[in-house]
Amino acid sequence: MSKKVIIIGGGIIGLSSAYFLQKEGHNVTIIEKSDITSGASFVNAGYITPSHIIPLASPGMIAKGIKMMFNSASPFYMKPRWDTEFFKWSWYFHKSSTKEKVDRAIPVIKDINILSRELFEDIKTSGDLGDFQLERKGLLMLYKTKEAYLHEKEVADKASFLGLEVQELDQKQLERLEPGVAIDAKGAIHYECDAHSTPSQFMPKMVTYLKDIGVAIKTNEEVLDVKVKDRRIHEIKTSKETYTADEIILAAGSWSGKISKKMGLDTPLQGGKGYSINVERPTGITIPAILMESKMAVTPMEGFTRFAGTMEFSGLNDLVRNERVMAIANGAKKYYPSVDINTKEIANVKTGLRPVSPDGLPYIGRSSKLENLTLATGHAMMGWSLGPATGKLVAEIIDDKKTSMNIDAFSPDRRF
Repeated sequence: MSKKVIIIGGGIIGLSSAYFLQKEGHNVTIIEKSDITSGASFVNAGYITPSHIIPLASPGMIAKGIKMMFNSASPFYMKPRWDTEFFKWSWYFHKSSTKEKVDRAIPVIKDINILSRELFEDIKTSGDLGDFQLERKGLLMLYKTKEAYLHEKEVADKASFLGLEVQELDQKQLERLEPGVAIDAKGAIHYECDAHSTPSQFMPKMVTYLKDIGVAIKTNEEVLDVKVKDRRIHEIKTSKETYTADEIILAAGSWSGKISKKMGLDTPLQGGKGYSINVERPTGITIPAILMESKMAVTPMEGFTRFAGTMEFSGLNDLVRNERVMAIANGAKKYYPSVDINTKEIANVKTGLRPVSPDGLPYIGRSSKLENLTLATGHAMMGWSLGPATGKLVAEIIDDKKTSMNIDAFSPDRRF
């Protein structure tokens, strides 16, 4: 049965949800506060990463955050501030950062990433969006120190045990695999299971396709109020209009927590800011890499190479901290000595806010408090990777179908 569905949020999660819902015959409207040309869905590293099996909330992360709190150039930065919501989230994050919880999360993260990789491939094969970059060259974890190697080797062993394709490379093997650029690293762990894409290419194509098949996309429109009665959302009031629908999908990224409060819910969520620099010159880099000690990502995209990184918790803002930008530029130089990021490229840095739940797992599922609300947010650094899978799961939830995988771990009602 066709339903009238409103999706709050026009990032990769919202667009992917619209894509699969429309294919099931639903009448879909997307409400987005921006013009869908910027933000985390455009400036991320473009990774599709079954290898990212360890959630952000893992043992030792809070200690690292406190240690780095007074260094605003550090890869993981928590700005000291008086914010009760942040304090509460931090406490939940601490409680979630246990070995037992991480071990339970690992197979679930792997499964949803593999599902999403397959769905990216299905979208490519369908021709719905025309041609777009989707390459499966894997992901190199480049390391300079034995400590970094041993840390990643532990993750690689777990990934291999779960059936993911992983190889260890020494310097000579690395040189043969990536001959076009000098790499200053002792070696790499190559996750052959991973793929990559160009978000700024994919997103406009998806927007165009959705409009062509009848999805209404309302841009520059902010949700101001939500009318709730008898455990249902009856109206959504925006800066331009008032809407009614059978089903509501909350996919507003880092702003989902604030909007959920308008619905009478408490959804612990913080925006984790990332930065990215594009180099629109040949770099010789052909395989995506994570520079382990610098904790940053490098991706050869369509027409440019992207250098991205950092996780900054400083509130919902787009302020640029120059010291963090320079940390990315300097970090790239340490691994790719022949690659110089110039001042113009540094000045064109972009930021995006990734929605981070306390345990690093997304919220995907119906709210127990509101019968016609489904949440699809909180994906942290895996938002791009998990876009299609989340969209598919949302459509299955709305249609009351058996979901493609068990989503109990993503329950919006889970306790921390």
